[in-house]
Amino acid sequence: MAIKRDYYEVLGVERSVGADELKRTFRKLALEYHPDRNPDKPDAADRFKEISEAYAILSDPEKRRRYDLFGHGGVGADDSGFENFGFGDIFDSFFGGFGARPNARQSNRGDDLRYDLTLEFEEAFKGLQREIDVPRLVRCETCTGSGAQEGTRAEVCTTCGGAGQVRRQAQSIFGMVVNIVPCPECGGEGRVLRSPCPDCKGQGRVREHRKVSVRIPAGVEDGTQFRLTGEGEAGLRGGPTGDLYVVVRVKPHAFLIRRGKDVIHTLGINIVQAALGDTLEIPTLDGPVAFHMPEGTQFGQQFRLAGKGMPDMRTGRRGDQIIVARIVVPKSLNEEQKGLLRKVGGLTGKPEKLSKGFFEKLRDAINID
Repeated sequence: MAIKRDYYEVLGVERSVGADELKRTFRKLALEYHPDRNPDKPDAADRFKEISEAYAILSDPEKRRRYDLFGHGGVGADDSGFENFGFGDIFDSFFGGFGARPNARQSNRGDDLRYDLTLEFEEAFKGLQREIDVPRLVRCETCTGSGAQEGTRAEVCTTCGGAGQVRRQAQSIFGMVVNIVPCPECGGEGRVLRSPCPDCKGQGRVREHRKVSVRIPAGVEDGTQFRLTGEGEAGLRGGPTGDLYVVVRVKPHAFLIRRGKDVIHTLGINIVQAALGDTLEIPTLDGPVAFHMPEGTQFGQQFRLAGKGMPDMRTGRRGDQIIVARIVVPKSLNEEQKGLLRKVGGLTGKPEKLSKGFFEKLRDAINID
C-alpha cells in the first residue's frame, strides 16, 4: 500500500503557512495540474487529487490541528475526501469536473409510481392475489419506444458529434479554463429526432391504463410497501422503465386491535360475571369461539389464546390473541336491583358482618324468586 506524503510537502508550503498563502498556493497548483489542462499527462489526475486532498485538510482549522498532532492517523477517509470538503462543486463549475459524461439513457428512466391498496382486516389476515388498475405511461407500440416516425430513426447530433456534451472556454480567477456542459442541441443524449412519431410526439411512450397483478402475503401490516420492478412508467425514448410501489393500507377491525403479530380484544363483563365467572362467545380471526372467564377476574386482567393472532409474512407462524377484561359497572339501576346489591353488602360505606361469604350471598340474592 502506497504511503501518503506529508500534506505540507504536497503543497510545498511551510507548516506555519497562513490561510491566504495556502489558498494562493493551492489555486496555482490546481490550475497547473487540473486534468482538463493536461490531457497528455496521465499522472495529472492523481497529482490533482493529492493536491486537493491536502488542501481540504489544511484549510480546515480543526482538521489541520488533528493532522498536526497525529498525522494522517488523526484524519479519517471521510475527512480527507476532497468532494466531502465541498470545494469540488466550485471546480466543476470552473473546469467541468473530470470530463465524466452522464448516462443519457439512465437520465431518461421512467418515473416510479405509487399505488395505495386498501384491504379489510380479514384480507390482511388471509393474504390475497389482486389485479390493480394503474394509469401510467407505457411504450409506444407505433415506434416501439424509439420516438421516431416509422421508417426513420434518431440521428447523431451534429453539434456534439454524439458525445452529448460540449466544451466551453471561459475566463475565471484561475485564467482560461474549460467547462464541460450538456449539449444544448440534443440535451445531452447525443442524438436528435428529425421526424418524431405522430402518436407519441417523439416521447416514445403514451398514457394508458394497465392491469397489474399483486400478491399480498398473509399477515401484511398497515404501511407495508412492495416494489414491483419495471411496472412503473416507461422511460423517455427507450429509457429504462421505473418501478411501481404498492403501499398497503389495512382497515381497522371492529373488535380486534393489532400489536405486531398479536391481536387484542377488550372483553366487557359485568360485576357478576367477574365475580362468579362465565362462558362467553368472543370474536377471533378464525371465527367466534367459546371462552371461559374464571371466577374472581380483575379489571385489566389478561388472558392469552395461543396461535390465534396474525401470521408472520415470512414464516407463517401466528401470534396470539390477548383478551383484556374490562368490568362494566351499570350506571342506572332500578330499586329492585339496588336492593339485591345491598343484600350483598359493601354499598353503605361500612362492611357488613355476614354469616355467609360474599359469593354465597350474591348467589342467594340472584336466585330470589
